[in-house]
Amino acid sequence: MSTIYPFLRLAGLEPLVVRPETNFVNIGERTNVTGSKKFARLIRENQYEEALSVARQQVENGAQILDVNMDDALLDGVQAMTKFLNLLQSEPDIARIPIMIDSSKFEIIEAGLKCVQGKCIVNSISMKEGVEKFKREAIICKLFGAAVVVMAFDEQGQADTLQRRVDICSRAYDILVKEVGFDPQDIIFDPNIFAVATGLEEHNNYAVDFIEATRIIKQKMPLTKVSGGVSNLSFSFRGNDHVREAMHSVFLFHAIKAGMDMGIVNAGQLVVYDEIEPELRRLCEDVILNRNNDNNEATEKLIAFAESVKAKGKVTVKDEAWRKEPVETRLTHSLINGITDYIEIDTEEARQKYPRPLDVIEGPLMDGMNVVGDLFGAGKMFLPQVVKSARVMKKSVAWLTPFIEEEKKNNPAAQQGSVAKVLLATVKGDVHDIGKNIVGVVLGCNGYDIIDLGVMVPADKILDTAVKENVDIIGLSGLITPSLDEMVHVAHEMKRRGMKQPLLIGGATTSRMHTAVKIAPQYDNGVIHVLDASRSVTVASSLLSNEQRDKLLNDTVAEYQQLRIDFEKKKTIKTYLDFEKASANKTAIDWSSYEPVKPQFTGTRVLQQVPLNELVPYIDWAPFFIAWELGGRFPQLLEDEVIGKEATKLYNDAQALLKKIVDEKWLNARAVAGFWPAVSTGNSIRLHTDESYYNLECLRQQIKKAPGQPNFSLADFIAPETAGKEDYIGAFSVTIEGIEPHLQHFIEQHDDYNKIMLQALADRLAEALAEWLHAKVRTDWWGYAKDEQLTNEELIKEKYVGIRPAPGYPACPDHTEKYKLFHLLGGEQTTGITLTESLAMYPAASVCGWYFAHPQSQYFGVGKIKEDQLEDYARRKGLSVEEITRWLRPILED
Repeated sequence: MSTIYPFLRLAGLEPLVVRPETNFVNIGERTNVTGSKKFARLIRENQYEEALSVARQQVENGAQILDVNMDDALLDGVQAMTKFLNLLQSEPDIARIPIMIDSSKFEIIEAGLKCVQGKCIVNSISMKEGVEKFKREAIICKLFGAAVVVMAFDEQGQADTLQRRVDICSRAYDILVKEVGFDPQDIIFDPNIFAVATGLEEHNNYAVDFIEATRIIKQKMPLTKVSGGVSNLSFSFRGNDHVREAMHSVFLFHAIKAGMDMGIVNAGQLVVYDEIEPELRRLCEDVILNRNNDNNEATEKLIAFAESVKAKGKVTVKDEAWRKEPVETRLTHSLINGITDYIEIDTEEARQKYPRPLDVIEGPLMDGMNVVGDLFGAGKMFLPQVVKSARVMKKSVAWLTPFIEEEKKNNPAAQQGSVAKVLLATVKGDVHDIGKNIVGVVLGCNGYDIIDLGVMVPADKILDTAVKENVDIIGLSGLITPSLDEMVHVAHEMKRRGMKQPLLIGGATTSRMHTAVKIAPQYDNGVIHVLDASRSVTVASSLLSNEQRDKLLNDTVAEYQQLRIDFEKKKTIKTYLDFEKASANKTAIDWSSYEPVKPQFTGTRVLQQVPLNELVPYIDWAPFFIAWELGGRFPQLLEDEVIGKEATKLYNDAQALLKKIVDEKWLNARAVAGFWPAVSTGNSIRLHTDESYYNLECLRQQIKKAPGQPNFSLADFIAPETAGKEDYIGAFSVTIEGIEPHLQHFIEQHDDYNKIMLQALADRLAEALAEWLHAKVRTDWWGYAKDEQLTNEELIKEKYVGIRPAPGYPACPDHTEKYKLFHLLGGEQTTGITLTESLAMYPAASVCGWYFAHPQSQYFGVGKIKEDQLEDYARRKGLSVEEITRWLRPILED
C-alpha cells in the first residue's frame, strides 16, 4: 500500500501540493478591494470582466494562489464575491490556480465556498469572538474541504508580541486538531505582519517577532504552514514602491529561512534580494531586523533614503512599440512571437505595397519564417512556438489566397512560384498522424509547400500524387508494426516506377536500423530515416541543395551499409533455445498456494459515457510533451532552464483546451471490459464463453537466458489445466469519440497549434481512460486488489498488481489476436472502434488489451523468435507460415 504524505494539497483546475521542497508560495494580492484601488473601482462600477484582467495579470506574474477579498462598506460583499468567483471559474487561465477566499465576514466566506471548485483556502478564522464561534466556522470550512488561515487573534486582541503569537497559534492548533478534526497540514497560521519604521519604538521589533514566531511554530507544529500579508510591513512607505519592494524582498528572505511558507504579495512587484542596491538592502535589513536602531536611527536613515529617491513605478504596459516598425518587421515579429492579432491588417498593408500577392509570401513572410527556422534550428525556439508561428503564417496566406487566385485567372503565368514541394502521408492501414502533422508544420514554417494526403493512404495514391504534383520529396509515416511492411512496399513501387524523389521515413515504430535493413535496399534514389520534426528541416534542405544532396545520400548509403553489417553480426552473437526447451523454461509459479479471484461478473460490461472530468487526474503528461519534442520528466521539465518557460506555456494552453473539452463535452469516452474463465494449455490460453471457447495464442521468449531466468509467455500467468483451479482472463477497449468536427473547425481556422493539441489531448484521455478502467477492474469489477491506493505517479510507474498487455505490443506482438479480442467485446457496434486492414484502431485515440490478475504477471518483450516457434505458432492459429509472417516479421530471427 502506498504512503499518502501529509502535505498541504490545494487545487483550482490544477493541483498545488506544498511539499517540503516547495519554494515560497506567492498569493496574489491585487484582487482585493482593500489593497488595490483599481480593483475596488472596477468592482464598485460593476466592471467585472475588466476586474478579471487584474486576476489574470496576477497569475501571469507568478501568483500560485489568488486572494479574493470583497470587504468594502459600499459593496454587497456576498453578491460581489459570488459574482466574481462565478465569472472567474469560467476562465481556465485564472481558475487553474487555487483561490483564497478572504474576508472578515463569515457570510462572505460561506458565499465564496459555494462557488469555488477544487480545494481552496479560507482567510481567515480566529478566536477573537470566542472559541465556540471559532469552532463553528472551522467545522463549516472543513465540511467544504477547505484549508484555513488562522489569525493570531483571540478574545484579548491581536497578538503583537512573540509570546502571544506562539501561545495563540498553539491554542488554536489544539482546538482544530483535537476537537474539530482538522488535518494539521490544512492549517495555515498568520502570526500577524505589522508595519515597521513607523517612528514608534514599540513597533520596531514587529518583523523580528514575526520571524521568530514562525521559527517556533514550525518547530512545535511542523505540518502546519505559516503565511502573512507582506504588504502590511511597508505601510509607512506608501507611494514609494521602490523602497516597499526592497523591504518585502528583504523581509521574505529572512522569514522564508525561518519557515514562512506562503504570503499575500504582489507577485509582479518583488525584486530579487541580490539585485537590491547594496545601500538600500542594508538599510532595509537594519529596520526589519531591528539592528542599529537605537533612538530610531535605522528608521530615520531609511526614511531619508526614501525621500531622496524617486519612486520607481513598475506598471506593466503591453509593449506595442513594434507596431511603429515597417510592415516587414511587423510581420516577422508576429511570426516569431505567434501573434495573430494584427496579421490580417499587416498582410493587407504588405499586399498593397508589393507588386503581386505572391511576392508577400515569397518576400517578407518567408523572410520571417526563415528567422523562425533559424531560431528553431539553433534551439532558441521550441516546437510549440514554431507551431504557433505556422498558425500566423497560415492566416496570412489565407488572407492572400483570394487575391492570388484572382490574379491567376487574369494571368495564369503570373503566379508560378518556385517553392519546393513535400508530399506527406500516413501509409495504408494506419490512422495515426500527430507526428506527421508536426513535421508538415515545421517544414511549412521553413518555406516548403506541403501536400498532406492524410491517413490510410494506399501506395498508388501516394505515388500517383507525387507524379501529378511534381513533388521534390516524399515522406511516409506510420505507428503500428504492419506499417513497416507497407513502407517497404512503397519503396519497392518507387523503384519499379523509376521515380527519382528521395524518400523520408518516420513514425513511432520506425527506426534507423529497420530503414537500413528493410526499406533502403528496395530503392536506389535515397531513403533516409528522420528521427523527429526538428531533423526534417535539415534533411529536406540538404536534399534540395545541389551542393549537399550527393554528400548526404552517399553518407547515408555508407552508414546504412554498416548498419546492415552490424545487424548480421548481432544475429550470430545471440543464442536461442529450441522452442521445446524454451517452453519448458516457463515462469515458475506455485499454483497450489494461489486461489484465483472470481470477478463480479463474466461476459462484458459497457460504459457508453465515462465523465471526462474523472479521467483528468489519470493523465500521464510526459508523453504529451514528448509529442511536442519537449521530452523530460514531468513536472520537473516545467522548471527546466532551457525548455521550462515554453513547456509551462504549452502546459497552460493544454489545460485551457482540456477544460473546454471537458466543460463543453466535446468528446465522449466509451469503455468496454469483460471477464471469462480461462486455463493455460502450454503456449495458449483457452478462454470459455457461455457459447463457445477461444484459443488465445501466445508467443514465448526464445533467447537463451541466464540460469534461473524464465522464457516468459503470457500463457504462464493463467493457471494451467493441471492445477485444477478456475482462473480468469479479462479484455478491454477504450476510445475517445467525437474529435472530427472540432479538428475540422481548427483546420478551417488555419490553427495547426490547437489541432495538434486536440489530437494529443485525445490520446492522453484515451490512455487515462485505460488507466481509470484498469483501476476500476482491479478494485471493483474483478476486485483482486480491493485495498489498492496508488498515486497517479505510481500508476504511471505500473506499481499496481496485474498487467494489461495490448496486442501488437512487446508481450503479444501479433496484431491479429485483436480479432478475437474485439469479437469477445462485441465488435464495432459495442466498442465504437473500427479495425483497419492493418489492424490499427479508429478512432486513433483508442486502446485495447488483455487483463491478467496474477501477482507475478509482468510486462516483457518477446524479442526475436526462431523458425521452429514460428511454425508451431502458425499451426496453432490455423495459418500458413507465409500468412503469419507478415504480422511477425519484425520479431523473426532472419
